[in-house]
Amino acid sequence: MDSICEQNHQTNVLLVTISIQGHLNPILRLGNTLVSKGLNITLAANDYILKNRPSVPNTIGGVQLQLFSDGLPIEYNRQGNMEHFMDMLGEFGPVNLLALIQSHPRKFSCIIYTPLVPWAADVAAEIGVPSAMLWIQACTVYQIYDRFYNQLDEFPSQSNQNLCVKLPGLPVFVPEELPSFVLPSNRFRMFDNILKEMFHNMHKVQWVLGNSFMEIEKDVIASVNEAGRKFLPVGPIVPPILLGMEGDVDLDNYQSGEESICIEWLNKQEPSSVVYISFGTLLFLSQKQIESIAIGLKHNKRPFLWVIRPTENQNMSELDILEEIKEQGLIVSWSPQTSVLSHTSVGCFLSHCGWNSLLESIAAGVPLIACPEWTDQPTNAKLVTDVWGVGVKLKKSSEGSISGDEVVRCVEEIMSGPRSTEFKKNAAELKLAACRALTDGGSSENNIQMFINEIIASSSSNSIQD
Repeated sequence: MDSICEQNHQTNVLLVTISIQGHLNPILRLGNTLVSKGLNITLAANDYILKNRPSVPNTIGGVQLQLFSDGLPIEYNRQGNMEHFMDMLGEFGPVNLLALIQSHPRKFSCIIYTPLVPWAADVAAEIGVPSAMLWIQACTVYQIYDRFYNQLDEFPSQSNQNLCVKLPGLPVFVPEELPSFVLPSNRFRMFDNILKEMFHNMHKVQWVLGNSFMEIEKDVIASVNEAGRKFLPVGPIVPPILLGMEGDVDLDNYQSGEESICIEWLNKQEPSSVVYISFGTLLFLSQKQIESIAIGLKHNKRPFLWVIRPTENQNMSELDILEEIKEQGLIVSWSPQTSVLSHTSVGCFLSHCGWNSLLESIAAGVPLIACPEWTDQPTNAKLVTDVWGVGVKLKKSSEGSISGDEVVRCVEEIMSGPRSTEFKKNAAELKLAACRALTDGGSSENNIQMFINEIIASSSSNSIQD
């Protein structure tokens, strides 16, 4: 046992990510899990992380943090100029990451990276170490992209836009249930190009670590592995408090000091009575969408906690409906989502179905109302409704809008409808499965240990060759 611990402490792993919250926090949490197993972990991220804070700590939990330049001034608006930002990151990131590695006092045994920095695999190859990609979406979405970009199956096209898709390990998908990037209507060619390059070069990667767990995606995970890709689910990678564990190692770029306000308000509500509404950190609702949700909340008369981001806030003064419902609930610009979802007063979560938020809801055992917009969200929504049975989906008009009546329907179906008990039971079972996956002997815990053992074996082999 002592020799194993000694080997672990001699193993240095570099994590590489982009400073976007949905990428940064999952890999940071994984890093601290590896620290708890005795590994030395360094996280390298582009210095945009400094935009909303004057400095960052040298260590977060047990992970050492180092920054590299992406070639742009820190104050540059990356979200508003994403294509230029990704071009610059692709040009300057590899060079500056390599310089960081060469100046680091430790020799790394492996590089783990998130999807928007695929060039990290080339840097790993250049320094002669294996690489792993932390896939931060569902394995279902990984399978769809792999089959699409490697042209292994037929997908909707301009000439056949209504084609249904059946892939190994997955149910049938109609076009509107597929990730938006694989549809002929996709307008975000930049992400399409990144994904295409990534999936054409997966042979460079030794492991894919999935932010998922066997119990929710068993068939598709098995199918991916049978096809020759080493996909190890190591999740759910969520804040430890949701799994009944200690530790809070996240970096939040949007805190507003409203945590105590949210919790104090929730403490005054009845158990399982509150509708929690949040659409993540990247998605902004239109004024019409805000008005429709507000009308629905007014009509169903249930208490609500609603996160409306500052950019959405700019036209709120024009919406009389928000004034009409202000005594019914609480509207904030930021919420401590982990604490909110784990609060006993929360009865359902109206969400865009981003994967991180979805996993947090699963770990908290909270049923969902899915309101997907783009990227992987429509696919995640299908898992919620058709595969796991933990929620319902808001139906939109042919123009893509939602109505107040539809909000009322979905809230009532979750909270008090004929299937309400079923949704709550299924959500509670998934919560238990999520906890078990990461306990001793659990599926994800075993995969994490397998991954560590293989890193150590690879490092020892390289040392002998040297």
